[in-house]
Amino acid sequence: MKRGTYRSWLPLVLLILTIIFLALHETRVLTPVENALQVIVAPLQRGASTLVKNAGDLFQTVREVRELRAEVEELQAQVDALTIENVSLREHEAAEIQLRELLNFAAENPTYSVIGGDVVGRSACLNAPCGEVVGQDANPYLRTLSINAGSEEGVAIGMPVVTRGAVLIGRIAEVGLHTSKVQLLDDPSSSVAALFQQSRATGLIQGQPDGTLRMIYIPQDDQIEVGEIVLTSGLGGFLPPDLVIGQVTEVIRQDFALFQEAVVRPAVDYRQTEMVLVISNFEPLVQEETEPQE
Repeated sequence: MKRGTYRSWLPLVLLILTIIFLALHETRVLTPVENALQVIVAPLQRGASTLVKNAGDLFQTVREVRELRAEVEELQAQVDALTIENVSLREHEAAEIQLRELLNFAAENPTYSVIGGDVVGRSACLNAPCGEVVGQDANPYLRTLSINAGSEEGVAIGMPVVTRGAVLIGRIAEVGLHTSKVQLLDDPSSSVAALFQQSRATGLIQGQPDGTLRMIYIPQDDQIEVGEIVLTSGLGGFLPPDLVIGQVTEVIRQDFALFQEAVVRPAVDYRQTEMVLVISNFEPLVQEETEPQE
């Protein structure tokens, strides 16, 4: 039989077979065969249905994961933007607080002449990194800050330097045209006449090699308590009185010593100082001398 003749008869044969199967199905002759086939085919249908459902769930999950990933990336970008904005606002707030404190100090002391400056360099941070260091002293035991105000702005050696309001951090040690170097109070060669706010006992604040402050030459009879505030005494006329230095953390008293000592914690962390005021002129404390009686 030729291929063309077979193809022409095939639809007719299929039609006849279909009619025969329909007739047998209606007469229920094929019922046992259909039941047997249903028992065999039913698990295959359930398996195919489960496979199709799982495949659909998988594609749905992949699509949801892509959508969630895109949403997470968008939210992360928003969080990054808000974080940067928050850091910027905090920096502005911190700068505003420092400026307000310095302005309040200048307003509360109208007899002082002050010069503003920013810290542009730090040196000899032995205990922790300083950050933004632009220059370091060759001597690791010297503790200084560099500020952007010099002789052209009226700065001179010996002038006191304050921050955070009335907190003394040191004195001018070197002066350039537009920069100056501040010797911090914790420098081993620094010494400042001081007194305790409550007991009014006097002594001398000296920097220590380990970066701490210690008040020496305190009379043994004076009662010093932990927590007392230490201020500048103004004796000698080199510094204004009542500038804040720090707070007593330990009192060292020996029975047979002529003087007692106190460990003082600075009122500010010198490593975090950013803005300062240089007191260029003030009225020194003058001690009245008693005339000898005849």
